[in-house]
Amino acid sequence: MSLDVEPPEPPELAAVDPNEYEDAEVAGGEYRRDELEAFLREGAWAEAFDEWAAASDMDEEDWQIALDLDLVSRFDFFWDDFADRVGYHAPGLPEDWKERDLHPDLDSWGTVSAINAGLTELGQIVCETLKAEYIDWEAEFEAPDDLPDFEA
Repeated sequence: MSLDVEPPEPPELAAVDPNEYEDAEVAGGEYRRDELEAFLREGAWAEAFDEWAAASDMDEEDWQIALDLDLVSRFDFFWDDFADRVGYHAPGLPEDWKERDLHPDLDSWGTVSAINAGLTELGQIVCETLKAEYIDWEAEFEAPDDLPDFEA
């Protein structure tokens, strides 16, 4: 399947401590958001979006709901120096979506799941694109000398 839509504007990255997210644990305090945001605007976002859309299971109706709810603007990307990777937080729809009456076309768990899974997949592809094509810095974390040697 594929999603034939234009990429939205990349998100602006806020100064949030990624450890506040339920799904992240990041060591260090330099998240390099300014540099990551610049890479997104220079083409990483559009490149990753196109790759994601070409294989996405989301349909145009699901994507429109995500746009209407401004979910894309709530993505967060940050540098995780300890793991030498780009981390991310994908926005999603809450479990109480039905009680909150978030959107008139949001009417099933299938739609909620498709949107949440699709945005998670997009976030992962953006991270992979940033790391592979844009980031040329090395992690500054150095392991202590007293760690055991696990090489065989």
